Amino acid sequence: METEALISAGQVVIGPHERRLFDGAVLVRDGVIMDVGPRKEVEARAPVGVTRHDHPDGTLLPGLVDAHVHLALDAGPDPVSALREADDATVSRGMADRARALLDSGVTTVRDLGDRNGLVVGLRDSIAAGRLPGPRILAAGTPVTGPGGHCWFLGGEVSGAEAVRDLVRRNAALGVDVIKVMATGGGITKDGPPIWSAQFTAEELHVVVAEAAHAGLPVAAHAHGTEGIRSAVEAGVTTIEHCTWIDQDGFRLIEDVVDEIAAKGIHVCPAASPDWRGFAQRFGAERAETMFGGLRSMRERGVSLITGTDAGVSRAVFDDFVSSLEFFAHLGCTPPEIVDLATQRTAEALGLTDTGTLIPGHRADLLVVRGDPLRDLQALRAVRLVMAAGRVHR
Repeated sequence: METEALISAGQVVIGPHERRLFDGAVLVRDGVIMDVGPRKEVEARAPVGVTRHDHPDGTLLPGLVDAHVHLALDAGPDPVSALREADDATVSRGMADRARALLDSGVTTVRDLGDRNGLVVGLRDSIAAGRLPGPRILAAGTPVTGPGGHCWFLGGEVSGAEAVRDLVRRNAALGVDVIKVMATGGGITKDGPPIWSAQFTAEELHVVVAEAAHAGLPVAAHAHGTEGIRSAVEAGVTTIEHCTWIDQDGFRLIEDVVDEIAAKGIHVCPAASPDWRGFAQRFGAERAETMFGGLRSMRERGVSLITGTDAGVSRAVFDDFVSSLEFFAHLGCTPPEIVDLATQRTAEALGLTDTGTLIPGHRADLLVVRGDPLRDLQALRAVRLVMAAGRVHR
C-alpha cells in the first residue's frame, strides 16, 4: 500500500455548498489527509518523490456514502432464495465481490442493514485490516423482527420486550455499528406480514432504542406503513428507512408526524433502488408518484433525506449508485445538493465525523471523476481513481 500520495485535479470539491478550488491537490499519508490546497502550494510542501496521481481534466471529491445496502443479497431475481440456499462460505465470497463493486463505483462508505450470522461484521474487519478491498462498512448484524416477520430468515425473530432486549444485546456483543429493527412488513418477505403492517408496538420500539443507546448504538428502523412510522418516531429512532407512508387502503402521510421527524432530527433514507424508474412502472405510475410525492413533501417540510440504494434486493445492483442519486433530482434537488447528500450530509447522519469532506485530519476517502459532477451527475460514472482509507483502489 502506498503510505503517501499526492492527488491533483482540475477541480477539488472540498466540502458542501460548492466549496471548491481549481487546480488543487490533496496530500495523503498513512490513510489520512495531510494537506489540501492549490496544487503548486501542496506540491511545494510535499516530500520529494511522492507518488503522484494527476487528473487535470477531472474533479476530486470526497468518496460517496451509501447508507442502505444488504451485502448478503445478490440483487438477482430471487435474492432471498439464493441466500437461504447458500452456505456461509459462499455468501461471504459473494459479499466480498459486491463490496468491491461498490468501491469500483466510488462508494467508500456503506451501512449494511441486515445479514445473517454476523458475516458482514467479519467482512468489515477484513476490509479495515486491508485484507480485502472494499468501502468502510457500518454493520447492523441480525435485524430485529417479529415471529415470521420481515427478513425472519436472517435469524432475528423475537417476541416481547425481553426477547427484543436480548437480541439487541447479542448484536452489541458481536460488535455491530448500528441496530436494525423491522418496524413494519417488507416486500421481499413473500410469506411475511403485509408491507403496511406494524410488527412492534411503540413500547417495544422504545426498548430497542433504549437498549441500543445503552450500548452507544444508533437505530435504523425499516418502516413502510404509517403506523410503524409513527411508532418509530415516537420511540426516537435515528433513521427511518423507506418511509413510504403506505396504509392498508393506500397512502396516509401524517403532517404532524413529518414535522416531528424534522424537529427530532431523524434522518430518512428513501433507499431508492437504482431501478426506481422500473419500480414505478411495475407499481403503477400514479401510485408511485404519490409515494415519491410524500418524500418530496417531507424534504420541503425540513426532513433530512440521506442517500441509500437498498442494494442486494432484486434489481438493486451494487455498481450503479448514480441511478439512485438521480431519484433525488426527481424530488427537486440540484446536482450540488445531491453531491452534498451523497458525501458530507449522509456521513454526518451516520455519525461519521472523519469523512465526507476533504480537510486535513480526515480519512483519505476520495474519488476522482472525469468532468464536473456539480454541473452534471453523470460525471460520477466516469471514475478515474478511488481511494479508501488511503488505499488506492482504481
